[in-house]
Formats: sequence, structure tokens, C-alpha cells
Amino acid sequence: MNAELSEDVAAMTATAQRFAESEIAPHIHTWDEAGSFPRGLYGKAANIGLLGLGYPEALGGMPAPFALRNAVSVTLARVGGSGGLMASLFSLNIGLPPVLRYGSAALQQLVIPPVLRGEKIAALGITEPGCGSDVAGLRTTARLDGNEWVINGEKVFITSGMRADWITLAARTGEPGSKGAGGISMFVVPGDAVGLSRTELKKMGWWCSDTAHLRFDNVRVPVGNLLAEEGSGFKIIMTNFNGERLGMSAMALGFAQACYDEARDWSRQRKTFGAALVERQVIRHKLVDMQMRIASTQAWLDAVTARVDAGDEGPEWVAQVCMLKNHATQTMQFCADQAVQILGGMGFMRGTKAERIYREVKVMMIGGGAEEIMKELAARQLGL
Repeated sequence: MNAELSEDVAAMTATAQRFAESEIAPHIHTWDEAGSFPRGLYGKAANIGLLGLGYPEALGGMPAPFALRNAVSVTLARVGGSGGLMASLFSLNIGLPPVLRYGSAALQQLVIPPVLRGEKIAALGITEPGCGSDVAGLRTTARLDGNEWVINGEKVFITSGMRADWITLAARTGEPGSKGAGGISMFVVPGDAVGLSRTELKKMGWWCSDTAHLRFDNVRVPVGNLLAEEGSGFKIIMTNFNGERLGMSAMALGFAQACYDEARDWSRQRKTFGAALVERQVIRHKLVDMQMRIASTQAWLDAVTARVDAGDEGPEWVAQVCMLKNHATQTMQFCADQAVQILGGMGFMRGTKAERIYREVKVMMIGGGAEEIMKELAARQLGL
């Protein structure tokens, strides 16, 4: 990382830390219990440049390499300590990239700037009741009727699904009854489209994230809302997954660090049998075990990030992203478990970061591609 980039990273992570300390951490327990956070938080994040990171200036963003974006994600996760908030607040980063890469100039201008200003919310609609990691199995259909596409089907586990103003959607446009990766296309669907209905979903974790089951009943969108060529959707989805998985790895690292911070601080102040917990060898060793995993995850994240910032997105890099996502979420899982153990009874109480992150581990290990899928994809990319 060169000196100029290091300065940019330091400045932006300091901004992110102040934002998390003032706008997230004091309120997150209340928001989690309420099952949502104020929509106004999008505008606050936009005003300090957090939503625009990585997007062109012409669309209201601020170009930024993954090194900067990932550093900000780690900081927000570490200080804010809520995956649910980050998932919804930054759902634009999985919803907008296909629009940016493959949408027409007119569609980009319509969709992207209001989202980057925090005025609108973008979401991604891929997963269905009958297919999650098996993207090629999706059944939602889109048929051309004059100058409109007519969409029918369902999507489930959609982050920001209840509030999304724009949904980047995968649907099958091939021949009726077609299967597999062919014949899948991507569309941008407005949230106020006639025939779109939403049902809120209750979850183990990510309580303040609005997760939804979406139903499309003869939803019509203009032909111009098709992204790229008809039938190119599978490639678009796979490319989008790489960025999502890299971002999730950064978040997982931040949550692991949050667990370590809380466990370390607790072990210094909590006294048992006349001495602080940290004076017990077994506790110190637990903290060191956490640091070992955090350090390895940080090093791996930095290496993979440096490669994509240098333009390397080849098969071996994709394999590294898949393996990194597994390693980072396993680090998060280990640190959450150890933190709850060190906190003891307090670790079981609502309101601690460790308890919240413990509940959020599984969605991080499954979302964006389950562990088993990540291993198989990595094996194929490595030619095994």
C-alpha cells in the first residue's frame, strides 16, 4: 500500500470510527430489539461519504480501491458490532454493482445517485424458496410483452427487502421449462411496482435488518431495465458474488475483532477469587488464540485485496476469495464463542456485542455462499 493510499485509508477509517461511535454503538441494542433502525441513518452515512465509496464521481460517488473499502468495513463492524445494521445499510453494495457494470447510462442515472445520497435503498434479489446457493435452479420468470418484461415468482431472505426502492433481480427468460445457468437474465425492479408484495421475516440474528420474502405477480418493468444482454444473468451474478464475499470477509474480521476487544476488556476488569480474569493463564491463552486467527485473517484479506486492486480477478483469485470467506467467518465463529465463554453469564445477556455477534455467525457462514459451496467452487477454480 503506497503512502497516499495509506493516508486515505487512515482518514476514512477515522471517519468511519467516529460515525460508528456516535451514530451506531449507542443505539444498536435498542434498534436490534425494535427490529429496525431509522431510515435517516442512510442519509447520515451518505453525508460523510460512506455510501459512495467505490462509485464514480459522475454518479455521486467517490472512487476507492477495495483496500480502502474493506478497511472501512472492518472498522464499522469492529466498533458498531452489528451485522444486521451493516447488511441493510450497505445492501447497495450488492444491489448496485450490476447496474453500474451493465445498466444503460439512463438507468444508471435514474437508480444510482439517489441511492448514494441515502434517499433510496437498493437490494439484490437472487435467492428463492427452492434455491439458495444453487443459482442455476431459480424459477422466477420474465417474459417479454411488447416494450415491457412481465415478472412472476418469489424471492426469499432478501436483505433490505422490506424497504428497498430498487431491486436488482434475477429471472429466467429462456424457453418455458428451461433449466440450468442458461436463460437467466438480470433486471432492475422499482419497489413500488404493481404486483410486488413483501412479507417480513423473523431471524436468529440480524434483528435490525429488514429481511423479506418478495412475491412478483405479473410485475411489469420497461425493456430498458434489463441489464446487459438477455441470458447473461448467470455471469453477472457470479461476478457480483466475488465482491460480496470479499466484503463479507472484511465484515467477519471486524466482528472477530469486536469480540476480542470486548473479551479483553472484560477480562481486565472482572475479578474472580481475588484476581482479574486476565491473570489466569487459561484466559490469556484464549485471547492469544483469538489473536492468532485474527492476524491470519487480516493477512489473507490484505493479500487478496491487493490482488484485485492490481486487476487480478482470475480463477485462482476467485478460489482465494472463496477460501478467505470460509476462513474469515470461521475466525468470527471462534472469536464469538470464546468471547461468550470469557464473559460468562454476561455473555449470555442481550446487549453485549459478543451475544449479538454469536447469533449472527451462521448467517455470515451461509449468506453469499455456504461453506460447502465455497469449498467446491474453490476446488473447481483450482482445477482439482
